[in-house]
Amino acid sequence: MRKILFGGIFSLVALAFVVVPTFASQGQNLNPSSCDKSGAPVINVNWKVINDPDSGFHGNWATDNYNKHLQVWQSEDGSYCGVVKYEGKFVTTGPNSPQDGLPLGAGIKGTFEGGYYTLPFTGTLQKDVQVKGNLGTFDMTKNPLDWVSYYFGTSADSTFNYTYWSWTYHAGNNGTWINAWDGSSGDITGY
Repeated sequence: MRKILFGGIFSLVALAFVVVPTFASQGQNLNPSSCDKSGAPVINVNWKVINDPDSGFHGNWATDNYNKHLQVWQSEDGSYCGVVKYEGKFVTTGPNSPQDGLPLGAGIKGTFEGGYYTLPFTGTLQKDVQVKGNLGTFDMTKNPLDWVSYYFGTSADSTFNYTYWSWTYHAGNNGTWINAWDGSSGDITGY
């Protein structure tokens, strides 16, 4: 399950939402219409993330490298809403598969995509931050980027939250795993 990097709350949230999978909505909520907005995004950036440990229901199982695209709009009432999309590759580290905890060997490669959108939140957009274009590359073992803190400092801490989130992992003959707010299914297995 992808970690939403607001300080590592990702795994806890994913475990709290394990319910009967419906999956009908997967993918459709990761578009700008998910946000009540006016005008163009106030933030429209992308960046590359490398060496990101990925956790499942049985601990870390892979390392991810991906592109991340963030768009944030400000509504007429002054609140903000964001859509964050991920697209990249993973390589398994084992020892357990993400869904069922089956034995999983290291070195299985695959791709994934997904993301989340936020609930409306309040905050003060920081001055002198890059709000358009490419932010560069961030190594999760050395210089992770927490976009909420970067763009809003501590002003969004008490009101920031997110809703819909979903990631789909593809590993060919080694399976597909869907980890989502409305349930998870499948698995990545093998050696």
